[in-house]
Amino acid sequence: MKLPKIREIIEAIKALLKGPYTSKFPKVTHTPHPNFRGKPKFDKEKCVGCLACEEVCPAGAIAHKDKTDEPAPKRTIVHYSDTCIFCGQCQAACIADHEGIRLSNEWELSFFDRKLEGQENIDKELQLCEICGLPVACKDHLRWISDKIGELTYSSPTLYLSRLKTLGIIDENIISALEDRGRSDRVKILCARCRRKTTLTTK
Repeated sequence: MKLPKIREIIEAIKALLKGPYTSKFPKVTHTPHPNFRGKPKFDKEKCVGCLACEEVCPAGAIAHKDKTDEPAPKRTIVHYSDTCIFCGQCQAACIADHEGIRLSNEWELSFFDRKLEGQENIDKELQLCEICGLPVACKDHLRWISDKIGELTYSSPTLYLSRLKTLGIIDENIISALEDRGRSDRVKILCARCRRKTTLTTK
């Protein structure tokens, strides 16, 4: 029989006197270290719906679905916490000053219902192309671009019309005044494909 070393005996005595090294979870909630990388969480106010987090997620734990057939088109972004590896790439790639999605200190992620508790959803309002009806971007994303580039916003009809709509000073009749598919057709909120088509077919 192999006898314990003196160091091991000392450690055993310390454990008997001071108690176990491990925490008393689940009776007492464990407080993780401040630098612990826990569950990423969306900030509904700061997220612009650009999908940069989805593009860089190595585990495919972030996905989205655009609903364009509703009266108020929206983009639903989903984070699946059960497949997330907490790498922090989503926060690092976030264009909204790394605050649209941030790693939290939450680590207790056990749950019984995967569909209800294993994911986090966030909805963002979509801006659709006024010709083909496909998504251009989230309205918050267009506002973010407008704020970033300043006066250059007014060189893009899509951006400045979106900006005017945000301010509540746009007249919808300006957009639909003419149906000649000519120069007036360019003064609309368009996706890149329709913008290119109107440029090539402008009279």
